[in-house]
Amino acid sequence: QVQLVESGGGLVQAGGSLRLSCAASGSIFRINTMGWYRQAPGKQRELVATITSGGITNRADSVKGRFTISRDNPKNTLYLQMNSLKPEDTAVYYCSYSDIYHNYWGQGTQVTVSS
Repeated sequence: QVQLVESGGGLVQAGGSLRLSCAASGSIFRINTMGWYRQAPGKQRELVATITSGGITNRADSVKGRFTISRDNPKNTLYLQMNSLKPEDTAVYYCSYSDIYHNYWGQGTQVTVSS
């Protein structure tokens, strides 16, 4: 089992910044991928960004140039630096962990961007 605990969400004005964190604990495989997904009301969950344990990243086109994903492997912590936030970034943001055998999700953290 892997437990994921997100933090850092909140309310921010358009153009502002937030930094999300996700602390992972439990049976973490050395080779894994962690990521951030989001789900806005009435919409499907969508990819925001992912990063492998080797540091390879992938980001949705909608966040390129604004969001940066990073991780601290010794601390088993994932980050998402979100800059130039827009109202359309409003959603519940979920942390994910996957390895060759498993896939886990965090409970989510709300990000609300006011116009």
